[in-house]
Amino acid sequence: MGRHGWDSGARRWRLTALLGVGMAALALVITLINTLPGDEGSTRGTTADGDKVHGTPAVPPDEAKSEVGWGFTHTQYSADEGNAAATERVRAELARQGRSVPQIQHIMGWGAGNPEPVKGRFDFSAMDRRMDFIRASDGTPVVTLCCAPDWMKGGESGTDNTDWSQQSLETAPDRAHYKDFAKLAATVAKRYPDVRHFIVWNEFKGFWNDEKARWDYEGYTELYNLVYKELKKVNKDIMVGGPYLVMDSLDPRQTQGTSAKVKGEWGRMDQRPLDAFDYWNKNKAGADFVVVDGSSYTEDDEMLPDEFKATDKFTAVSKWVRARTGGLPLWWAEYYVEPADRNDDRDDWSETHRVAVQASGLMAMARGGATSGFYWNPQKRGEKCAGCLWTATQLDDGGGELPMAELIDRFGKEFGPGTTYEKVSVAADDRPNVRVIADDKVALVVNTLDRPISAKIDGKRFEMQGYEVKWLKR
Repeated sequence: MGRHGWDSGARRWRLTALLGVGMAALALVITLINTLPGDEGSTRGTTADGDKVHGTPAVPPDEAKSEVGWGFTHTQYSADEGNAAATERVRAELARQGRSVPQIQHIMGWGAGNPEPVKGRFDFSAMDRRMDFIRASDGTPVVTLCCAPDWMKGGESGTDNTDWSQQSLETAPDRAHYKDFAKLAATVAKRYPDVRHFIVWNEFKGFWNDEKARWDYEGYTELYNLVYKELKKVNKDIMVGGPYLVMDSLDPRQTQGTSAKVKGEWGRMDQRPLDAFDYWNKNKAGADFVVVDGSSYTEDDEMLPDEFKATDKFTAVSKWVRARTGGLPLWWAEYYVEPADRNDDRDDWSETHRVAVQASGLMAMARGGATSGFYWNPQKRGEKCAGCLWTATQLDDGGGELPMAELIDRFGKEFGPGTTYEKVSVAADDRPNVRVIADDKVALVVNTLDRPISAKIDGKRFEMQGYEVKWLKR
């Protein structure tokens, strides 16, 4: 028995060793197969047919419109993942709003993986999932063409080499790879033929000229023009917009390097983004809409003269942009009214306060002529999520609509593209305390005080709680 047992053990050892050698050889073969010549890195999980149509595209309108209305941006966490019942609640709520809610998704980062880890090899798995959710929720998909794979910006090629640091993500493609990025944009457009709206890049990330201490607007415009032309080759009906500049402002007392014309109690515009915008506007190959973003507060996080009146900046900037573009539709890709902390969190205010100031911001953009705007949804996985649109879908009872979503939903329904705004009568003693916007059917009223008031709007008097947002039928 002893010898038999030893012999059996030896045979098992030899078999295990043989299997081990075989597995090692197989792994080596797989590695070689998944590595392209020239040591360009692993291609594991990628395909060469990135432009193959994904899934069942939603049927777009015969003629795409350059104004999409008010919606939101998907960020790192969204309702495409989590508890099935929770994700379904979000999907169903979006689908039953009576409008196609515009939803932005980036091609890399903010929930999407590296779309082209190796030149000519693609991985759209994460983005496919997001697009599936947008389609299932009957949304209007909008794609932001940012950011760039590592090999386009001096990094390493390969699926295992993606650098997800903020510094890397916010690096622009090298000029030598502008055409490669434009081709990637075309690949995305072919993969998702129901996407008719594309934004080129995000916030001029990586386009800063240290030597001249200004934006590299020449470089951005060159990239934009290449992308614009490639997208139009795919489908002439595709709508393209830029430049997605951050419209920064400074203290109104700051006169050096600021605009003498675009100013108000909220501050003075930094002249550098205005110069960058003018260059792009003059030298662009074309545009179907214009995109900007920014905050109501200054670069020093000052809300002047207060958090509500500071939103008047959105009106001033919108009017300035519209006056320069021949009336092209204006989009705010991002807009912020609450300064962030060092972790980029915005959770110092109560949700009631936050919604009230956000409503004031939406009003201000609309007054300036903007017809589309996207709330940057700071979705998280935990129970606490300041400013989120729905409760975390990772929770069994998640997916419930939150106050910010209710505001965006209602504003989008009532004040969509084509809205004609009308004057509203406000009692003289109420004017300092409320902000109002209206069309012929409804009026939106915001109490800017943290205490109850009695307001008289449109000749009718009613009570409002502190920071209350109220919709009135007209």
